[in-house]
Amino acid sequence: MIELSTPFDQKEIKSLRAGDIVKVTGTLYTARDAAHKRMCAAIEEGKSLAFDPQGQGIYYVGPSPAKPGEVIGSAGPTTSYRMDDLTVPLLKKGLKVMIGKGKRSEEVIEAMKSYGAVYLVAIGGAGAYISNSIKECEVIDYDDLGAEALRRLEVENMTLTVCIDSKGNNLYER
Repeated sequence: MIELSTPFDQKEIKSLRAGDIVKVTGTLYTARDAAHKRMCAAIEEGKSLAFDPQGQGIYYVGPSPAKPGEVIGSAGPTTSYRMDDLTVPLLKKGLKVMIGKGKRSEEVIEAMKSYGAVYLVAIGGAGAYISNSIKECEVIDYDDLGAEALRRLEVENMTLTVCIDSKGNNLYER
């Protein structure tokens, strides 16, 4: 088990290999397709984002509402290829980790190799379990998007699998 803390260190990211099991602790951001469209438009227009992607990770999730006394509702991963057309601009800005489920396009994999990023997978259908590792949750932009708003999460020991490493090795192809 490899323990990672945010912001992610480039040397640590490059040392990860497809199939490694990691535990992530620190700050992650959430975004799905609608938030990605807005972030990419902001980048294209030269505007700043609500967070600096350099060395950060995005979890593709649209959590359900929190029950009373809980930080977040069920927080299972979203199918990642839905963000593929909107990923490269964030990788160019220094994004190092993407978390979701399912395959990625060849374009995204090539960009991950170019910019030294990894793709981690969370277990689909395990949203209630995953939410146990989320200790804080705050909407930081695009509140009007509801579940798809951009959020800052504080996570502790979020267990994930390296699916595609920074060399392009792909667990789905093994």
